[in-house]
Order: sequence, then C-alpha cells, then structure tokens
Amino acid sequence: MFAAHAIRFVLFGLLVPAFALFAKEPSDLQLFLLIGQSNMAGRGKVEPTDQVPHPRIVMFDKNNVWVPATDPVHFDKPKIAGVGLCSEFARRVAAAEPQAVVGLVPCAFGGTTLDQWRPGSALYTNAVARARAAMQSGRLRAILWHQGEGDSAPAKTATYPARFSAMIAQLRSDLNAPDVPVLVGELGRYRDAYAGFNAMLPHVHQAVPNSARVSAEGLGANSDNVHFNRAALIEFGRRYFDAYERLRKEAAQR
Repeated sequence: MFAAHAIRFVLFGLLVPAFALFAKEPSDLQLFLLIGQSNMAGRGKVEPTDQVPHPRIVMFDKNNVWVPATDPVHFDKPKIAGVGLCSEFARRVAAAEPQAVVGLVPCAFGGTTLDQWRPGSALYTNAVARARAAMQSGRLRAILWHQGEGDSAPAKTATYPARFSAMIAQLRSDLNAPDVPVLVGELGRYRDAYAGFNAMLPHVHQAVPNSARVSAEGLGANSDNVHFNRAALIEFGRRYFDAYERLRKEAAQR
C-alpha cells in the first residue's frame, strides 16, 4: 500500500508514521494542488497567528513529508515566501467538512510564465510527481491556479486560453482526474497593465470544463504593487473556497 519510500508525517517536531495519526492508514486526505506563480505561492507578511497550525490541515513539504500546515506553505523562494491564499482556503474547507483532513500540495513558483508550466517542463513534471505521491494518502479535490503576471502582454494573453486548456487537459490526464475542478484567480486589479489579462479569463473558463474564475475586485497589494497583501490573500482564499463550493454544488446537480 505504501512504497518503500513511505510518506510520513511530522507532527509538532516528531517524526511518526503517517498512519499513526489516524485510525487507519491515511487514504482519505482531501487534497488540493497549488500551482502557478508568486501570488499563489504567497508574498503576504507572516504574522504569529499564521504559524499556529490547524489540527486538520497538513501540507506536503519539500521532502514529500506531511507536516502541520503553517505559513509560508510554499518554499519556492524561502527568503520572500509568505502568507498565501491557500491557508484561508483550507480553513474554509475544514470548517465546511468537520470530519475532513485537508492536505495542501504546494508547487507554485514565483516569476514563472505559463510556458514554463507546459507538459514536460521541470515545473510541470515536479507538480505531477508531487501530486501523485500525495495522492497515495487521499483524493485530489481541486487544482488551485494563480498565474498570469508573466503573461499579461497582449501577444501572450491572446493565446493564453488555448495554452492553458491544453496544459490542464494533460495534467488531468496525468493525474487520472479528468473532472477535477480547476480554480483560476484574476490578477490584481490595482495595475492597469493586468486589465487585458483579466478580460481574457472568461475565455479560459469556457475552454476548461469544470473550472471557475475567482474575482480579485477590491483586493490590495503590497508596496511593490505586484503581489497581493496579507489581508487580500485571506479574502482571496475565501473567494477561491466560494468558487470551489459552487462547482461542487453544480456537479451534484448534474
């Protein structure tokens, strides 16, 4: 059931077998794959409360070990990694599903373009490998994507829906999850340069079945005017959860 390199959990500094945390071997984690660039990884200021773990939220660390989830969840650029939208998203899932244990699988990397996520690339291959390893412990419930600052020039924006839909189709196939929901967030509306990209996103929604666009209306930025600030990321996480719930309800009605 577990490979020789069995997935383990680290709980408050103690290394223990994964199954020691549960009544049975862990096969029922509710998994969420996090991909994209820096605004998915998170650059919000980390406060002490962000480092208090939730008892039912874990994250897959850089060594493919399950540990209690605290910010920063991502490790793409340790010196600047911060609060991301995934933490509030996970808290909302845990609150809505009192029996669930939520597993975050962080794979986003700052400063990347969509072409750097094409199938066969290093980032794509890493995300697939980590997701497959994590899926030994549960079921993939959704893919959370935020990216586009690196593709906001008009020439790249024009081809984005086709390129993104092709990547997602291959990713769903590689993970044997053909209907897994995909949540795609807008870029910050605080920069006029991103307006064209945001106007294009409805075409992404049309091109990718079982996907949702998440509004960034009213969300603020750090002083760099590129990255969402901590308060914005918390609100963004709520909006991603709301979009996820809408897709779940729509699927239940089909």
